[in-house]
Amino acid sequence: MKQSHPFWAAVNRFSLVQQIIIGLILGILVAAVSPKAGLAFGILGDMFVGALKAVAPVLVFVLVTAAITQHRKGGGQTRIKPVLVLYLFGTFSAAAIAVAAALLFPTQVALVSNTANLAPPSGIVEVLKKLLMNLVANPINALANANYIGILAWALLFGFALRHAADSTRALVADAAEAVSSIVKWVIRFAPLGIFGLVAATIAETGFGALGDYFRLLVVLVGCMLFIALVVNPLIVWFKIRQNPYPLVLTCLRESGITAFFTRSSAANIPVNMALCKKLGLNEDTYSVSIPLGATINMAGAAITITVLTLAAVYTQGIPVDFFTALLLSLVATVSACGASGVAGGSLLLIPLACSLFGISNDVAMQMVAVGLIIGVVQDSCETALNSSTDVLFTAAADIAERRNG
Repeated sequence: MKQSHPFWAAVNRFSLVQQIIIGLILGILVAAVSPKAGLAFGILGDMFVGALKAVAPVLVFVLVTAAITQHRKGGGQTRIKPVLVLYLFGTFSAAAIAVAAALLFPTQVALVSNTANLAPPSGIVEVLKKLLMNLVANPINALANANYIGILAWALLFGFALRHAADSTRALVADAAEAVSSIVKWVIRFAPLGIFGLVAATIAETGFGALGDYFRLLVVLVGCMLFIALVVNPLIVWFKIRQNPYPLVLTCLRESGITAFFTRSSAANIPVNMALCKKLGLNEDTYSVSIPLGATINMAGAAITITVLTLAAVYTQGIPVDFFTALLLSLVATVSACGASGVAGGSLLLIPLACSLFGISNDVAMQMVAVGLIIGVVQDSCETALNSSTDVLFTAAADIAERRNG
C-alpha cells in the first residue's frame, strides 16, 4: 500500500479546525512582524475568496434543484406536518431574533476590498424592485453574475419541472449535487491557507482592531443561539405541549447538542438523534422521516449566521435598514437556511444570497464568508449543536402533543 508523503501525513494529524486556528495564529504573527509580508501573503486569501465566489452560485443552484427534484408527495409525509411547521416557525423565529440582536448590537468588520463606490438601496421599494428584476434574470447571466435571487428562482423552477422526470434523470441531478458538494469540501480544505492570508493582509492593512470586530461578531452570534436554545425554543415547545419544556430541552441539548457540537455535522448526528428519539419513546414512523428531514431544513443556527453576518456587511457599508427590509431579510434567511449545504460552514456560502438584497457586491459578501470561517471554529460548532438538538426537540414536542390530543 502506497504511503502518503511525510508532509501531508504531518498535516493530516491536525483536524481542519486545528489547521484554521494555526493559520489564524500564523497570520497574526506574520502581520505583527512584517506588515509588508502580511500584505504579500494576502494573495492566498484572495485566491481562497475567489474559489468560494466561483463555486457558491453553482452550489446554490444544484442543491436547491436537487432538493426539489427528489421530493415526491406521499401518504407518509402528511404525518410530519406538525413537525415541519415547527421546523419552519423555529427557523423564522431564529432569523427574526438575529435581526433584532444585530440591530441592537451593530457590528462593523474590517474588509480589504475598496467598496467606496457601493450605492446602497434607498428603501424597501428599491429593494423589492431589484428583487423582482433579479427573479426574471437570464439563468446563465444569474450564474455568471452571482445573482442569487435569480439562481434561487431558476433552481426552484427546474426542481419542480424535474419532479416527475425519469428516475435516471433525478439520480443525475442528485449526483450533480453530490459532485458540487465534494468540490466545496475540497475548497474548504484550503481554508487554513486562505484564513492565514486574509488575517495577515487584514491586520497589516487595518491593525489589530479587526480581531476585536471578530470577537464582537462572535458574541452576537453565540448569544443569539443561546437565546434561541434556552428561551425561544422552550416557549415554542410550551405552546405545543402545555407543560414544562425544560426537562425535554435540556435532555436534547445534553444528548444531541453536545455530540453535534464536536462533530459539526447535522448529517453525522442523525444516528445519535434517532437513538435519542427511540430512548424518548417517540413514534418511529414519525422520527424516521422527521430527523433526516430536520438535518436538511431545520436550520435555526444557520438562519442566525446568515442574518448576523449579512447585517454586519450592511453596517460596514453604511447601508440603512428599515423595518420592512429587516422583515424581508428574515424571510430570505429562513429560506436560505433551509437550503444550507451539509458541509461544515455550508450556511456561510448562502450569505451572498442575503447580501444581494442590499445591493452588496459579491466581493464584499465573499469576504464576509471568509470572516465567518475565521470565527467558525466556535460559530459552526454552536450552530450545529442548535440545529441538531432542535430536530429531536420539535419532533418530540409534536409527538407528545399528538398523543395528548389523540
